Amino acid sequence: MTVITVNSPKGRLGLEQRRTLAGTLTDAVLVPEVGQFAPAARVGFQVHFTEREPDMMAIGGRLLADAGPDADAMVIDVTVMDGDWRRDVRTEVIERVLAALADACDLPEPSPAWWVTFRVIDEGSWGSRGTVLSVLSLLDTGVFTEEKADAVRTALGA
Repeated sequence: MTVITVNSPKGRLGLEQRRTLAGTLTDAVLVPEVGQFAPAARVGFQVHFTEREPDMMAIGGRLLADAGPDADAMVIDVTVMDGDWRRDVRTEVIERVLAALADACDLPEPSPAWWVTFRVIDEGSWGSRGTVLSVLSLLDTGVFTEEKADAVRTALGA
């Protein structure tokens, strides 16, 4: 299970941009997580868009409402189940998320005021459907490459 939360100023992202990002942000995390593009795995991903009034966000010590029309700030929180999240894999996810945002916003590169946080929820600390979930139960579903499934098992000592 993966939850991606995009916090942005109200009106920063239009409906079509959010439609695009729903898919591209999902895939930005999904591919490094399972080792391949696996549409069947998308069901385990949620993307939440949270908008804040410009007077409820600040950058550089100034409210966006006071910083002028070019002020831009976004925080994207990526929350994932425990697995194979070595530094290089986290780096890949963060870079893919920022690239997806830049593309959806029709910018040549991501803004330095867009920040991505990456959080791993420990094995046994995520629940749904009335029970605790485990990434280990997902490894034989066919969405993970064998190499990635082995890396997850190794990372979790399973």
